[in-house]
Amino acid sequence: MSRSAPELRPRAFPFPAIAASPRRIARAFALAAVLAARPAGAEIAARVVAVHDGDTITVLVEQRAVKVRLVDIDAPELGQPFGERARRSLAQLCFGKPVRLEIRGTDRYRRALARVTCAGTEANAEQVRRGYAWTFKRHAPAGSPLHAIESEARAAHRGLWADPAPVPPWKWRHDRRTGITRSGYSPPGSPERTSPPPA
Repeated sequence: MSRSAPELRPRAFPFPAIAASPRRIARAFALAAVLAARPAGAEIAARVVAVHDGDTITVLVEQRAVKVRLVDIDAPELGQPFGERARRSLAQLCFGKPVRLEIRGTDRYRRALARVTCAGTEANAEQVRRGYAWTFKRHAPAGSPLHAIESEARAAHRGLWADPAPVPPWKWRHDRRTGITRSGYSPPGSPERTSPPPA
């Protein structure tokens, strides 16, 4: 028995009506904005109903679906090595569980940015600890414990750190946008030229 299986397919979303209805999407985005407008550090109870990748989930808040990006971390994209493992790790931590969101704001894709605690475990830090996410150095404060957690995971060669030269997802996304691959070039029209999903 595994009720999580359907949600673990790439880009799975368990609410076709939301995906098909611009009105309902707009309402979900509006709710994300309302959540972000709450006082800094405000905590909100929710339940995880979908796991999209290693750092993005959908939660139900007041019976509405809100997409949430785990703040201060960046997991491998699904097209990268360890991308699927990162998503499965986050699903194991959070899927179907009650969560508490510490809202930090919204991003340009109108996702709520949050520190996410799933059944008592802080998922942001745990993904880094397991080696399934980088600390997003561009955004994480200098004093964040995530830096030390990443260093420890790197030293232990956990998760993506088993790769001697893992490519950070922000570099991977940039290279995909500009048509650069590990070999250095992607011809026009090649699959590598397609646009990546949002961070």
